[in-house]
Amino acid sequence: MYSLTTARLALRPLELGDAPFILELLNEDDFIRYIADRGVRDLAGAEAYLRDGPMRMYTEHGVGLMHASRREDGVAVGFCGLLVRDHLAHPDLGFAFLEAFRGRGYATEAGRALVEHGERELGHQTLLAITHPDNAASRAVLGKLGFRFDRMEDQPGGAVRLFSRQAAVS
Repeated sequence: MYSLTTARLALRPLELGDAPFILELLNEDDFIRYIADRGVRDLAGAEAYLRDGPMRMYTEHGVGLMHASRREDGVAVGFCGLLVRDHLAHPDLGFAFLEAFRGRGYATEAGRALVEHGERELGHQTLLAITHPDNAASRAVLGKLGFRFDRMEDQPGGAVRLFSRQAAVS
């Protein structure tokens, strides 16, 4: 698994020691509203989420959600990563940031680093992203990253907006 840095962020694979941060993030109101209620209510549940989700995806696909922290002080601000889902034809960009750190451009910065890595280093010509139909903030981030709305689609968990991005031809 890889790690990435941007001007302000360090992105690295999630690990079991991140369970307190994951517990906090997964229980924020907007995470539950716009992504899903993962049912994680304690540290043991957060560790299980990490093992069965991101860490398994690293092993099986070499990609997954990555811990995003500020480079200046190491404070965790969110997660962002490329995901492989059975119901999507291409990897998709997923992200969530703690409410206290939203509106500062962190999602765009992390997303840009992962999109560039996915296209240049991993060779993905097409990347997807999905959002809750009402999540205007995530739609704005995706627009800044060059994703375009394709269609509404029914997926596990309900209807979503599906976006795609084609790699620039070099």
